[in-house]
Amino acid sequence: MLTLPQLPRYLQRRGGIQPDVAMAIFKYENVIYRTAGELPAIGSYAPDVSLVNTKLQDVSLANWTGMRKVINIFVSIDTDVCAKSVIEFDRYAEGVDDVAMLMVSYDLPFAHGRFMKQHDLRNVIGLSAIRHAGFGENYGVQIMDGPLAGMFARAVVVMDENNTVVHHEHIEDISTEPDYAAALRALGIKVDGD
Repeated sequence: MLTLPQLPRYLQRRGGIQPDVAMAIFKYENVIYRTAGELPAIGSYAPDVSLVNTKLQDVSLANWTGMRKVINIFVSIDTDVCAKSVIEFDRYAEGVDDVAMLMVSYDLPFAHGRFMKQHDLRNVIGLSAIRHAGFGENYGVQIMDGPLAGMFARAVVVMDENNTVVHHEHIEDISTEPDYAAALRALGIKVDGD
């Protein structure tokens, strides 16, 4: 069986990928899949977004001008690990008013709203990519193959108030939670244990 680091060379030898095409890989149920592109580079300006909030309004990064941002990207709010990540980011955001915690998936805005109400979440913003194409490709999280094709791989992108990427995490095993502490520390926020 191939390991994650071996996969790109294996696929390239088999003609499955071109050497100049960027991609990331991840594991779901012990099978390796790929995404279109890679996360925005640290130090780069984050691509703008066009997403839909729970009030069915189109939003972009400009809605949070001057704020630092954590974008938690995930497959679906209705999966255990994704749900837990949203709840954890809400908990970490308590009392941190200058950071927008943006929770992004392909779920309908209604699903984000239902989940936030059900769990009494007040510090995160549920956002859907359902209306506008491009987010998955621009952020390198669009799943290209397998049973989750079209959805987003699990990742975290952290930006300063100028939308410069200061931290990113591509989670290679989709059943694993993100490193919450690393995301917050990238913004200078102390977390439990610091």
